[in-house]
Amino acid sequence: MDGGDKKEVVVLSWIAPSRPFKRRSRDFYVTIVSVAVLLGIILFFIEGIIPVFILFSLVFLFYVMSTVEPENIEYKITNKGIDVLGKKVHWDEAKRFWFINRFGSEILVVEINKFPGRLEILFPSSERQKIAEEFKKHIHEETVSPSLVDKSIDRISRFFPE
Repeated sequence: MDGGDKKEVVVLSWIAPSRPFKRRSRDFYVTIVSVAVLLGIILFFIEGIIPVFILFSLVFLFYVMSTVEPENIEYKITNKGIDVLGKKVHWDEAKRFWFINRFGSEILVVEINKFPGRLEILFPSSERQKIAEEFKKHIHEETVSPSLVDKSIDRISRFFPE
């Protein structure tokens, strides 16, 4: 589909954050740390210190990702595929796409044949129709139902303050 001889032409491009972001309240972090401490104590008695280090490393990573705002990057859709920060995904590597909303951000999800298996692209809401039309020329749109992990995270997140 991508026509090996053709010159690559940018069809759409925009600047958007590199990942969804939501500021959290102090109460949220207090709750997370409290749960992590209790879980850490349980893990320590069951397995020793290593799982506790892993748990607190994950909590620290989550804290950093929740407090450091993402940088704005340029996304490009070309006649040959998708270009994000110079990394290209050709149309023949993409399987399907769909749209989701996370933390109030519109996200285009593209399932791809290589690691990590998904490409999540933030975009301005005003560009949704243009993006969908361009993607439909190359791959099909298919809304994927949330996985068991997605549903579990949704349920668990209801217990934490905003």
